[in-house]
Amino acid sequence: MADNKVTEAKAHREHVRISTRKVLIVLDLIRGKDVELAKGILKNTRKSASEYIYKIVCEAAANAENNFGMDKDKLYVSECYATPGTTLKRIMPRAQGRAFRILKRTSHITVVVRERA
Repeated sequence: MADNKVTEAKAHREHVRISTRKVLIVLDLIRGKDVELAKGILKNTRKSASEYIYKIVCEAAANAENNFGMDKDKLYVSECYATPGTTLKRIMPRAQGRAFRILKRTSHITVVVRERA
């Protein structure tokens, strides 16, 4: 009979008020790294997205440890990705009665952690 042990834990945050392009730069830094190393990288990265991603990595690690009984010392970031969320459309008044559109972009961020073999 097959073993039904869960091998991954994920955390997901939707409608984060930051552009997907900015999030992907920081996600590329932590992909494939151990969770503790990823946390250290995120703490010392001066990008606005690193604060959001740090919370999501901590949440995914806590899910793995508490819900699935994984060893926290063996966890690593196996997948992390960001997809565009809804775009808030705003108006900026311009000269001669014109109005320019401002697009305030959002992201959906997902982090998946697994246990090293």
